[in-house]
Amino acid sequence: MKMIRMITKRDLTVALVATVATLGVAAAAQQAPPAVQKSTTFDWNDMTSRTTEVGSVRQVIKAPTPTLNELEIHITTLKPGLASHAPHHHPNEELIIIREGTVETLTKGEWKRLGPGSIIFNASNEEHALRNVGTTPATYHVVNWTTGETPK
Repeated sequence: MKMIRMITKRDLTVALVATVATLGVAAAAQQAPPAVQKSTTFDWNDMTSRTTEVGSVRQVIKAPTPTLNELEIHITTLKPGLASHAPHHHPNEELIIIREGTVETLTKGEWKRLGPGSIIFNASNEEHALRNVGTTPATYHVVNWTTGETPK
């Protein structure tokens, strides 16, 4: 005569824990870290422009490199009379290169007017801002980076 075994709460708990653990391992395997960026080029004509409330943005890259935890580059076009955002600060450092237009940047508590070819360096955790004070769109390249030395 065969005995039929009843499933216990313990059996269900063990099965549930095993299922959750298996799904967790599978999800972690699918979320591999981004590949380290090697030398490359970025063609302006291949970059997709996304419309924003203040103009547009072209996302170029956001990835680790051989010496940086993360390199992030984007290009913003800002409509006349608008600011990219309110004055703020962040732990990463950034470099901004003005491509076209006239902007004012908040650096060390002062607003400074800059034009094409000008460069802005925003150090870690220092308040900064940028606004288009010209009559035409202002386009600028932003390069952000984090390293092991970047504050958390």
